[in-house]
Amino acid sequence: MNSTGGTADFWIDALPQAVLLCEGGTVVRLNAAASRLWGVSQARAAGRPVLEVVRRHTLEALIERGGELELEVSGRTLRCAATRDGDACALIVEDLTAHRRREAELREATAVLSHEFRTPVTALRGVLEALEYDMPRELSQNFVRQGLQETGRLARLVEDLAVGFRPTRARTLPLAEAFARAERLLEGELTARGSRLSFGPDHLVRADPDKLLQVLLNLIENALKYGPPDQDIEVQTAARGSWAEVCVLDHGLPIPDSDSLFQAHTRGAGATGQGSGMGLYIVRSVVQGWGGQAWAARSGGRNAFCFTLPGVGSMG
Repeated sequence: MNSTGGTADFWIDALPQAVLLCEGGTVVRLNAAASRLWGVSQARAAGRPVLEVVRRHTLEALIERGGELELEVSGRTLRCAATRDGDACALIVEDLTAHRRREAELREATAVLSHEFRTPVTALRGVLEALEYDMPRELSQNFVRQGLQETGRLARLVEDLAVGFRPTRARTLPLAEAFARAERLLEGELTARGSRLSFGPDHLVRADPDKLLQVLLNLIENALKYGPPDQDIEVQTAARGSWAEVCVLDHGLPIPDSDSLFQAHTRGAGATGQGSGMGLYIVRSVVQGWGGQAWAARSGGRNAFCFTLPGVGSMG
């Protein structure tokens, strides 16, 4: 670069933001990013009215008065800032689409974590409330063991903050182990609703025990929440080739659009009280993390919420 003008052109073209310079309502200079944004070359833009280049009265008005605004254009979020000095003006446009997407992902991650932390915190509160009362030593030790187990689960969730939400501690375990944990944690809700829980044949599977428990708790809690009181909730199991299939069946009303329920922040039509609408979204996310599928269907007059996970073998 031998000239000052050439050096300035190099730097303005190197900017990631779109820059348009104008004077008296006429374009003087576009940088490379602005050429890509508006689909017009510097040679064609120079000397033309600003509106012919930017093709938006909103931007023309912004250039005339100066200031900032955000625009949604073809699925992109653009931050536009204009400054004036007499007849001269500079318009700078920054694409915030990726930034807004990261913000949305952060909000989603926060909602997921909030939902996942709720179950062990609730269990720990129940343990502490129970330990306030005198009870046989064996029973109190059982509560302490349960509290330590849930504390360990909380610690693992904290560790997951650094590595994401996919299962990372898979091991071989019998489904009955996860079923027993879920039934113990939901005992109070089952009693309060007058509902009964039954499980199908045991199978050996390969999964993260805590993530598997989270899936089961979400599905069974949904069955309790949306089904009638005094119902029989059945957890069916079956071998599907090299996969194990688990289905939670309840006696709730038919679901008109079951697939939409697995989207984030979506709740059923009969939902009451507070809720994040993240339960089934978490179920599908976790299940897809170990390569399985999650879906809902109507089966024999009941709602069936099902998922698959890697199977190791039947236990009879």
